[in-house]
Amino acid sequence: MTGHRPPSDDSTTDVVRWAAFSCVVVPVVLVWYGTSLAGATGTALGLAAVTAVCRILLRQSERGAARLHAEEREPRRGRHHRSGAGARRGGRHTGGTTPGG
Repeated sequence: MTGHRPPSDDSTTDVVRWAAFSCVVVPVVLVWYGTSLAGATGTALGLAAVTAVCRILLRQSERGAARLHAEEREPRRGRHHRSGAGARRGGRHTGGTTPGG
């Protein structure tokens, strides 16, 4: 299997293919049932526009998810990403004060 894509990419491609298929089939069915050619063409253009916008949004979502996944996999470093029991040492404590202590 050369060029195998991740499952999410396959599902996005399938959604876009079905949407493109409907952009062709819906106007044909509308003309078949008596809608004017201008109305069917307008419907086709509207479906194509919605399909294009959805495709863009799906791709952005995939890139964002991939970026988030990559950030989760890399180790946390630096002073702002410490975790664990001794992560915060020193500094001011906001606890109450005891008299004479």
